[in-house]
This record gives sequence, structure tokens and C-alpha cells, in this order.
Amino acid sequence: MHTLESVVRGLGTGSIYALLALGFVIIYKSSRVISFAQPSFMMAGALMVSYWDTAVGFWPALGLAVVATALIALVLERLAVRPMIGRPVFTIAIITLGIDIVVRTVTSSYILDERTVDDSWGLKTTKLVGLVVQQRHLAILAATTVLVTLLFLFFRFTRLGLAMRAASEDQEAAMAQGVSVGAVFGSSWALAGALAAVGGTFAAIGGSFNTTFWLVALTSLPVIILGGLDSLPGAVIGGLTIGVLQELSANYQSHLDFLGSNVSELTPYVVMLIVLLVRPYGLFGTHEVERV
Repeated sequence: MHTLESVVRGLGTGSIYALLALGFVIIYKSSRVISFAQPSFMMAGALMVSYWDTAVGFWPALGLAVVATALIALVLERLAVRPMIGRPVFTIAIITLGIDIVVRTVTSSYILDERTVDDSWGLKTTKLVGLVVQQRHLAILAATTVLVTLLFLFFRFTRLGLAMRAASEDQEAAMAQGVSVGAVFGSSWALAGALAAVGGTFAAIGGSFNTTFWLVALTSLPVIILGGLDSLPGAVIGGLTIGVLQELSANYQSHLDFLGSNVSELTPYVVMLIVLLVRPYGLFGTHEVERV
């Protein structure tokens, strides 16, 4: 029973990782750049919810924070990243790192103390087929399911979604067909910012967050390595897998004392190391073949 409850908690935690990883993958697929700005958007989204939830309630505050974070990401992409199109990918990646530092610095100035996101409902437990689980884990799992479904419909049936898919396959061919690559880049950043805000908010429920809260996003790196840097399904499956493995290792910590006291924190990086050694392009990533 404890093992099954750990799995449910892991699915909840993994959903947070999945949302953050989706942001990384969406930007990478559109521009072939790994954006290091995701941690700052996660932090900004959670901070805005912590200020607004007392005034308007949790869910309206989350909706406002999602929109605000998406707009911030869109503006920053337009001002700092768009002018760098055509430059080496490494240069653009460094620009995104600079964006992350700036946004986190500004955000940290508003964290006057250990802030919290309203957890009056999130920490309540409920019974699910005999399992005792916290409502926040069920809520984020449900939210992730809805968001992933909406993303699937967006990429498959909307004009902008189809344009983003086309640009991810071949930017030059997409431009030749009239696709605005600039709009694709901006949209990918807005989507990534919105997903980071949701993930960051649910990560903050159940505890306080401070200026080091952004470190949670680092676990998304093993997730995208496991699932594949250019795979949206891989981001979801990788996030859920890492979350479950983390919770199971924490549950059985007493049997793994010989590995130290932080087995659960090390688990994602051990998985990442194994994947890099065995299948460096991830479980669902594209295996690029170079011909000489």
C-alpha cells in the first residue's frame, strides 16, 4: 500500500517535471536552442500566484500568472533572442542564461521572506481506491493531463500549431511556404513560460519557497535526457518516470542507507548518466545519423 501511494506521489511530482521539460522541448524543437530561462519563469509564476491567491483565490491567481508569465517570456524573446537569429546556437543559449539570471534577480527582490502558495486545499488528503493521497498530487496530475491534451490538439489542428511543427522539421522549407518563423519562436517561448508557471506553482504548494526555489527546475534536465530533447511525448513519459523513481527511492531510503542519505535527490542524475552511456539521444529522441 505504501508503495502504491509512493507511485501516486511520484506521478504528481513527475507531472511538475513533465511540464517544465515540455517547455525545454518546445523551444528546442522550434529553434534548436536549449533555453536556460525556464527556471526563472517557473519562479516568477509561483511568486505571482503567492501574491494574488489571497486576493482572488488560487485558481484565478494561477490563470493570471500563466498569462503574465507567457507575456513576459514573449517580450523577452522578442527583445533579447529574436535579434540573435542566425547567430551560433551556443551564443543564443548564453543569451537565455542571461535572461534567466536577470528574471531571477528581479523576482528575488520581491521575495522578502519565505513565501508560500495557498496550501489550504493542496495538503488535504483524500482516499483513492483505498490509497491516501494529497489533493495537490491529484490536481497537478489532472492539470498535466488536460494541458498535454490541449497541446496535442493545438499542434495537430490549429494553424499556428501546424506552423510550429513545420518549422521544427525544416525552418527554411517552412519559410518558403509562408510560415513566420519569428511568430513560431515567440509562440514557443510563450507556451514554455506558461507551462513553467503552472509547474512552478504546484511545486511551491506544500512548502515555502525562496531565492533557491529555481533549483527544482534542474531536475528537468535528466527528464529531457531520458525522454529525448526533441520529443514531446518523451518529456511527459520521462517526467513521470523520474518522479516515480524519486518517490520510490525516498520510500525505500531505509534500505539504501549504504548509498547515503540523499538517494532520492541523486536518482534523476543517476538515470541521466545511464541513459547518456546507453542511449544518448534518449528513449524517444531522434537518432541523428551523420554521413561523411
